[in-house]
Amino acid sequence: MRVHLATDHAGMELSAHLLSHLVRAGHEVIDHGPTAYDPEDDYPSFCIDAAEAVVADQAAGVEALGIVLGGSGNGEQIAANKVRGIRAALAWSLDTARLARQHNDANVVAVGGRQHSVDEATAIIEAFLAEPFSGAERHSRRIAQVTRFEETGSVA
Repeated sequence: MRVHLATDHAGMELSAHLLSHLVRAGHEVIDHGPTAYDPEDDYPSFCIDAAEAVVADQAAGVEALGIVLGGSGNGEQIAANKVRGIRAALAWSLDTARLARQHNDANVVAVGGRQHSVDEATAIIEAFLAEPFSGAERHSRRIAQVTRFEETGSVA
């Protein structure tokens, strides 16, 4: 799977760990930055770049997901969700990561680097990457409503 990775300065340590961990696990990882610690870096551009790449890959038929990291993950999730076609979920446990994929077909996961140890965050991300969308009718129907709103401004 292709994984698009982005962070802010608070997620740099976790990002570096994940990059090597995911490559060792057989994933193709594209790092959207930043590549060096700078507390003045603005995370929206990195997260939006990663989210746009996920959408482009998925439109081209490439199996791709995204990971955005920050201190809490909240801002990064918000930034990623501004990209049409992204369903970014803030995951803080194995269950929330799995449910984001099973029920919401989330294509980006946001994780707070200051909220979890590296091992905990890695487990959350592995759970997200491994879990498929259930395809259940009720979940598909709800995702379609969100997509319709995104495209037309109406759920109906």
